[in-house]
Amino acid sequence: MSSPTQEEQVLALARSTSLLRARDVAALSLPTVILSRLVKDGRLRRVGRGVYTLPDWPLSEHTSLAEAALRVPRGVICLLSALRIHGLGTQVPHQVWLAIPQNSPTPRVERPSLRPVRMSGPALSEGVQSMRIDGLDVPVFNAAKTIADCFKYRNKIGIEVALEALRDGWEQRKVSMDELSHYADIDRVSNVMRPYMESVAA
Repeated sequence: MSSPTQEEQVLALARSTSLLRARDVAALSLPTVILSRLVKDGRLRRVGRGVYTLPDWPLSEHTSLAEAALRVPRGVICLLSALRIHGLGTQVPHQVWLAIPQNSPTPRVERPSLRPVRMSGPALSEGVQSMRIDGLDVPVFNAAKTIADCFKYRNKIGIEVALEALRDGWEQRKVSMDELSHYADIDRVSNVMRPYMESVAA
């Protein structure tokens, strides 16, 4: 039987972060079986395998992105998931689109459902911003990088999605032509994007 002190330590940890991992508890040399007991008592809520939160903690529509960031620390939210969080386009992805290093093994995660996209060099490291989601800092590609990525991966998501994102980004003043040109160069899609950029800016 665990002591109340250990339970209180776990609850204090849960209060300090919106999503608590079993490994965070183990890192404090606390038995992870406490988590199951707290869930059974209604003092914690299990939101995914090895991920917990306080029962009254308000979770947002982007909780799955925070979960993905917890489970794949080197990943960056990209493409359709990044469009959604930036308010660009009309896509509602049912998976978390996540950029991962070129040579990384495919993440084995049951939840959330992931759609990994392999990137390397500046294409993976540039244009990353930290966004606060459910109390966690989640790496997300900025709006201009995301639009350039949509053109780079147009065969995966469709050119219409890329065009819609470009129009929305420009009309909502979330991107500049200089930013778009910079990331188009990085993604090597300058020639593809240029006529569309000229069209929306006309």
